[in-house]
Amino acid sequence: MATKSNAKPNEQTLEELCRLLADSYTLYLKTHNFHWNVTGPMFTTLHTLFETQYTELALAVDEIAERIRTLGAPAPGTYVEFAQLTAVKEAKGVPAAQQMVRQLTADQATVSAAAQRVVEASQAAGDEASADLGIRRLQVHQKNAWMLRSHLEK
Repeated sequence: MATKSNAKPNEQTLEELCRLLADSYTLYLKTHNFHWNVTGPMFTTLHTLFETQYTELALAVDEIAERIRTLGAPAPGTYVEFAQLTAVKEAKGVPAAQQMVRQLTADQATVSAAAQRVVEASQAAGDEASADLGIRRLQVHQKNAWMLRSHLEK
């Protein structure tokens, strides 16, 4: 009996992977920006946390793009393409540290939702490798959101 694990991904899977890539890259850029510009009493903690998160995202965008290429499609790779595909909003100016944390917490939820859509689309297509990538990304973004939220507790 043939398994669906070798099934060719559908267009929905590729579309969701491209959106996940754009969301992840935009979050990478925003997190790196906040790393450079954070100030205040939580400077060292947030500077380090942001660095940890953007470093992980730098590896993730490569993995997502390579999955898209593995599936035979070109990966989006320009700011214009990312801006058209992403649901992550860029920061205006340099927000205060607590606002940075709030924005990044919301952005982690946005990217989690994108990863969940990858899981759903790829499972529907029988593409377990893409589903696995989506599940792993979902786990990372849920954990990152928790770590960020913990800095908002009083």
